Amino acid sequence: MSLPGTRQPAYQVVDPATGELIRSFPYATDTEVAEILGASQTTYLGWRERTVAERADLVRRAGAALVRRSRELAATMRLEMGKPLSEGADEIEYCASIFDYYADQGPALLAEEELVTRGEGRAVVQSRPIGPLLGVMPWNYPCYQVARFAVPNLVLGNTVIIKHAESVPLTAGALEQVFLDAGLPHGAYLNVFATHEQVDAIIADPRVQGVSLTGSERAGSVVAAAAGRHLKKCVLELGGSDPFIVLDSPDVAAVAALAWRTRIHNNGQACNSNKRMLVMADIYDAFVATLVAEAEAEAVDAVAHPPLASRAAAEHLAAQVDDAVAKGARLLAGGVLSPDRSARYTPAVLVDVTKDMRVWHEELFGPVAVVHRVTHDEHAVELANSTPYGLGGAVFSADPQRARRVAERLETGMANVNTPSGDGPELPFGGVGRSGFGRELGPTGMSEFANKRLVCTAVNPRA
Repeated sequence: MSLPGTRQPAYQVVDPATGELIRSFPYATDTEVAEILGASQTTYLGWRERTVAERADLVRRAGAALVRRSRELAATMRLEMGKPLSEGADEIEYCASIFDYYADQGPALLAEEELVTRGEGRAVVQSRPIGPLLGVMPWNYPCYQVARFAVPNLVLGNTVIIKHAESVPLTAGALEQVFLDAGLPHGAYLNVFATHEQVDAIIADPRVQGVSLTGSERAGSVVAAAAGRHLKKCVLELGGSDPFIVLDSPDVAAVAALAWRTRIHNNGQACNSNKRMLVMADIYDAFVATLVAEAEAEAVDAVAHPPLASRAAAEHLAAQVDDAVAKGARLLAGGVLSPDRSARYTPAVLVDVTKDMRVWHEELFGPVAVVHRVTHDEHAVELANSTPYGLGGAVFSADPQRARRVAERLETGMANVNTPSGDGPELPFGGVGRSGFGRELGPTGMSEFANKRLVCTAVNPRA
C-alpha cells in the first residue's frame, strides 16, 4: 500500500514560514503498532460496556481539556502548517462545540428506535459499537478533522486509532494527551506514527472494524481499496471544487468580499472552500474588480500573509496556475511564489479558465480565486456540475426562491442558499462523486460505524 504524497524519513515538523526543520519523530515500529492494536481492542471490550452517559461525560471533559490547551495548540498549528493564531483559536472553539454536541445529544441519538410492526411482538433497532476504528487524518484542520471522527465514535462506544498527517506530529501527540488528561482509559484514543505499509496492516487486522479518511481522492482510492479487500466499512471525505454561484445581488461588492473571505480562509486550504466563482455576466466585471482589489490589498504586506502548509504545496499550486496562464488564462492579481524556502504564495485571481487547463479539472488547494462568467441560470448549473467532485456549493440571489431552485440542481452532498456554507456540529458533512461517501457530524456522524442491531421480542412466546 502506498498513500500519495512526499515520503519523509520520519514524521517531521517543518516551519512553512521558513522551511526550517524543527523536530523529527521516528515511525512506529511493528511492535509498537501491535501494542496499539492490542490496547485498542482490550479497551474496547470494557469501553462498550460503560453507559452512554458515562462515555459522554468523559468526552465532555475531554472537550474542556482541549479548550484549556487552546493557546498552545493554536501556536503548534501555526508552527506545523502555518495557520494564523486567530484561526487556530477558532478551530479549537469549533472543536469544543463538537464535544459538547455529542456529549449532550449522544444519549438521545443512541436511544432505541421502536419500529411499527405488521404482526404481534415488538421490534427495536439499537445503535451498538462495532470495535476499534482507524482514522487517517489530514493536516489542514489538524484538530477539527480528528474531533469530528473521534468524538461521536467514542460516545458510541468504539475506540479509535489516529494516523495523523506526517507534518503535524506535535498536534497529534497533544490530542492523545487531551483524552488521557480527561480520564479516558488508555486505549480509547491512540495516536500512531504509522508508515503507509503499517496503515495497510492496521486495516487488515481483524480487530479493526472500519476506517475513515479525510484527504485527497487519490489517498481515498488507496484506502478504500484496502478496506474493500478486507471487507471493512470506510468513510471518505475527499477533495472538492465547490461552486460559489452569484445570480444577482443588490450589493455586488459585498457578496464579492464575502466570496473572497471564504476563499482565503485557512489560506484556501479547505476541501469545501469556494474553488470556483460563477458570476452572472451583468455583474461579473464589478465582482472581479472587488476580488482584484482584495487580492492587491493582501499583496501589500506579502511577508505577513500566512504561508501554505509546505513548500511542496506552494510549488504545486504555482505549477497549476502557471499551466493555466501558459494556455491563455489571465492572472489579474497575486500568484507570486516566494523565492526563498518559505511556502508563501500571494493570493491570486484567475479568469478565462478553459477545459484544457489543469485548474479546470484539479482541486486548487490554496488562495486562488477562479472566476467564470455565466449568462443564465441553466449555464450556471451546467458549469457547476461539470466536475468530478461533489462536496458542496452555494447559490446567492436577492430572490431566495430563485437561488433555491438552482441549489436544488447541484450534484453535491451539501447545498447552501445565500450563505457560503452551513456550519455546526449538528449538520452532516460529506459529498458525492470523487468527493467521497459517508457523512460526519450531526446524527448521521454517529451512525456510520454503528451496528444497527434489530431486536425482535414476541408478545406470546411459542416455546
